[in-house]
Amino acid sequence: MSQNEDPQYPPQRDPDDHTRRHSGPVVDGPGKAASRAMLRAVGFTDEDFRKPQIGVASTWSRVTPCNSHINVLADAASDGADEAGGKGVVFNTITISDGIANGTEGMKYSMISREIIADSIEAVSGCEGFDGVVAIGGCDKNMPGCMMGLARLDRPGIFVYGGTILPGEGHTDIVSVFEAMGAHSQGKMDLIDVKRIEETAIPGPGSCGGMYTANTMASAIEAMGMSLPNSSAQNAVSQNKQDDSRAAGAAVMNLLKQNIKPSDIMTRKAFENAITVVIALGGSTNAVLHLLAIANTIGVELSLDDFTELGKRVPVVADLRPSGHYMMSELVAIGGIQPLMKNLLDAGLLHGDCLTVTGKTLAENLADVEPYPDDQQIIAPLDRPIKSQSHLRILYGNLAPEGAVAKITGKEGTRFTGTARVFNSEEEAQARINDLTVVAGDVVVIRYEGPKGGPGMREMLTPTSAIMGRGLGSEVALITDGRFSGGSHGFVVGHVTPEAFNGGPIALIEDGDEITIDAEDDVMTLHISDEEMARRRDAWQRPKPRYTRGAMAKYARTVSSASLGAVTDLPDALGESL
Repeated sequence: MSQNEDPQYPPQRDPDDHTRRHSGPVVDGPGKAASRAMLRAVGFTDEDFRKPQIGVASTWSRVTPCNSHINVLADAASDGADEAGGKGVVFNTITISDGIANGTEGMKYSMISREIIADSIEAVSGCEGFDGVVAIGGCDKNMPGCMMGLARLDRPGIFVYGGTILPGEGHTDIVSVFEAMGAHSQGKMDLIDVKRIEETAIPGPGSCGGMYTANTMASAIEAMGMSLPNSSAQNAVSQNKQDDSRAAGAAVMNLLKQNIKPSDIMTRKAFENAITVVIALGGSTNAVLHLLAIANTIGVELSLDDFTELGKRVPVVADLRPSGHYMMSELVAIGGIQPLMKNLLDAGLLHGDCLTVTGKTLAENLADVEPYPDDQQIIAPLDRPIKSQSHLRILYGNLAPEGAVAKITGKEGTRFTGTARVFNSEEEAQARINDLTVVAGDVVVIRYEGPKGGPGMREMLTPTSAIMGRGLGSEVALITDGRFSGGSHGFVVGHVTPEAFNGGPIALIEDGDEITIDAEDDVMTLHISDEEMARRRDAWQRPKPRYTRGAMAKYARTVSSASLGAVTDLPDALGESL
């Protein structure tokens, strides 16, 4: 060695050091000088090349208030990793806004974006050799997309929720705006009042404020053990949320040292814990779709029927929007979901032995949690619930032989029989709801909006809000092979499988048919004979795909059934059978 050579250069990994298993091959040894040269240009030093690299997947964007602050949280997570002895590297993935796109053709990209996010986190982390990953999401699809990316990589990882928005003026939120639009279309609200709600309902950064999909998924992920305690119940703009992000960066370093991976945390029991908390909170139907997808990705067997079985013993106890009164920020103020989880654990409804990203079990995390204040009205006692069984109902029958998902709180009743009014797109249905064609006693059928048929499985928040705005929430039912926003409420059934594009029975319904939705026996029935059903099936022809190139066409060609989570990376043999 010449006197000018550095004995510490180039960096070399100890073969027994698992903490640099992925970054070592990228930066170690004489042959990786070019890699190191590139990284020096983005701030790496000699010392950094000897540290584990922690990728911080940021969904920051000015596209939506849900994500407009996440750059600050990503920087905090990176700093936390640095302070714990790692080297944080922030990178971006995409987000779209359901709240902005709802009711338009662009909403078809929503579910597609979940797959793009998972793909991009996998691609960047896999390419760059990150040893651990922090993923930060704040809107409906980027949250399960982040989780699917972490599951595919199966490297030490953690999810950080971007946090909830604060209430708008007069206790309003985004759903208030949609329902104001519905009321205006019926002459029940003038444009001055609509504009006032529009201007004040969204006061700043954060995810939609009720127990809609974002807050539902954040709660499910925390219950699963993939977020730090309280991550799901913090206001977006708060010191607590920044502290949570910084702590997540440090926590991944701890996971890395202990070699704890997502597959060690996301077990079958962990998914049962997530489902239990979603039910107790009265959460979104989208949780069914996304939890199935995440389980499918990590390799845990989970089916629609698991939601039914757990729902038989788990009550709904949270009085949260859209069906209840309170917002997530008000739940944050009394302690978030941790006291609820402690109650569920004490009642034997959660598995306390599940490992979490703290490196401790769920029971250990909850051991010192304080109960809710005595005077709070948001979370009911388990022995005096709002609903004794789950609001998420998995329906079968001749209209949904592979299952459908209903969100029935009981306020709209548990059984509905009506006359089919059939539409082959959301736009057709919306026009007929607005012009009063749809009347009490109708079952609105919106089809060819499934994963393949849409493609993209749009949310039906606009038509459900218009129905609610007309005051028909308990007098009109809506079924679809699309899905619903977490803000949808009323007598609604989505995720009908097989979807219409695949020739499912929903494709065979005709105007005037009688349909019964029974959320007590969990059956959805089209009242025609088997012979008539067979005749219609023989006459049915699959429509031409709406897109033949680009992201939508690729999605339609690869996406699985909603009953499997609508994932796009199933093995070919299984994918071809769907």
